[in-house]
Amino acid sequence: MKPCILLIEDDQDMRDLVSGHLEHSGFDVQRADDGIKGQALALQYTPDLILLDLMLPKVDGLTLCQRLRRDDRTAGIPILMLTALGGTKDKVSGFNSGADDYLTKPFDLEELQARVKAKALLRRSDRAPVGSTNHNEILSYGPLTLVPERFEAIWFDEPVRLTHLEFELLHCLLQRHGQTVAPSLILKEVWGYEPDDDIETIRVHVRHLRTKLEPDPRKPRFIKTVYGAGYCLELPTSAQMDGLEDVVAMAREERKQQGDRASA
Repeated sequence: MKPCILLIEDDQDMRDLVSGHLEHSGFDVQRADDGIKGQALALQYTPDLILLDLMLPKVDGLTLCQRLRRDDRTAGIPILMLTALGGTKDKVSGFNSGADDYLTKPFDLEELQARVKAKALLRRSDRAPVGSTNHNEILSYGPLTLVPERFEAIWFDEPVRLTHLEFELLHCLLQRHGQTVAPSLILKEVWGYEPDDDIETIRVHVRHLRTKLEPDPRKPRFIKTVYGAGYCLELPTSAQMDGLEDVVAMAREERKQQGDRASA
């Protein structure tokens, strides 16, 4: 069965060019020319990857991305944004709305294909039977346990839901806990490609992880930045846990109360 790609792009020439190239490369491509049709097709096909243009009619790409991330049926689908807006602020906005990757127009079709293959095949591997995980992988240490079949972290005995890329990033760091992991290695293992200098991609996803795991994301205890070198996941041992459970629990309760106030 071919990997399924959903292309949401309002420019017909771009839509025909990209879909033709991907179909020739062995993908099944579904197409939508506006945000409403795109959302409907995402729910209908649950594709392996969504290619999402930002400047869409009816519903713009950022809003659509947020909707897809809020829906349990589409929350785990990787989303690669395609846009002519290539500034740092534009990328941050895309990542904050839930995108996993970002490609600026005009782009090389071979680069697009490389990113699509990495994302689509990764998505398909998620559908492998439970139990196919490499037994040499580290999935638990100290207060952290990763649950691959649910994209979930058990953090100080409480489940924390992660996005696909947040899970992969945390998994990458967990394999080397206590060590500094270079951005180039993170990009290769998590995103599946090696851009020249796309540190903002990692930075935004690290920030998202910190908001879910750190008691105070502004003063991280566990996911640390090693300036000029990368990131390090420092997890406490059993002997170092005294008092930390209470700190994490208090921060979790405070976030919950903030969420309740925001939705009231």
